[in-house]
Amino acid sequence: MTSRNGGTMGLFERFYPDEYLDSAYEIDYGKLYKEGYRGVIFDIDNTLVPHGAPADTRSIRLFAKLKETGFESCLLSNNKEPRVKMFNDKVHSRYIYKAGKPAVKNYVRAMELMGTTPETTMFVGDQLFTDVWGAKKAGIRTWLVKPIHPKEEIQIVLKRRLEWIVLFFYKRSRITGVR
Repeated sequence: MTSRNGGTMGLFERFYPDEYLDSAYEIDYGKLYKEGYRGVIFDIDNTLVPHGAPADTRSIRLFAKLKETGFESCLLSNNKEPRVKMFNDKVHSRYIYKAGKPAVKNYVRAMELMGTTPETTMFVGDQLFTDVWGAKKAGIRTWLVKPIHPKEEIQIVLKRRLEWIVLFFYKRSRITGVR
């Protein structure tokens, strides 16, 4: 697949996030609620806390604020249940472990648990090839955030190298307007 200008950017567009920010904590969730969003699906590791870390004060406050605003939430992780449950014990969200991202099935399941639709759901994660791509395939608006901590497992480090290429074209398309 090539873009209109004959380049290879079109190949990468399927991985482009709708929004790209430094942190999940800088998203204006109140504004998004006013726009009609009612559910937020989150990745955990390196999106909300460093890889393997329990929920911290900042993440606990975020989930409390989301509930107060009226949002439903669901954690969607490829990790095993003990890791996801450890984080969830402090934030009290719905969760799905061993989610098989980027497969669409558990994004749909998360929306069913929250009672939302693709139009009223947003996804926040730190990886293009699992988090963002899966959410986009499910028709959900995506927020890619920068990883919280640089220390990651080797398979993620390798994926990050490929993500740099996609993000290069993504950033260039945002500047030039060429997709």
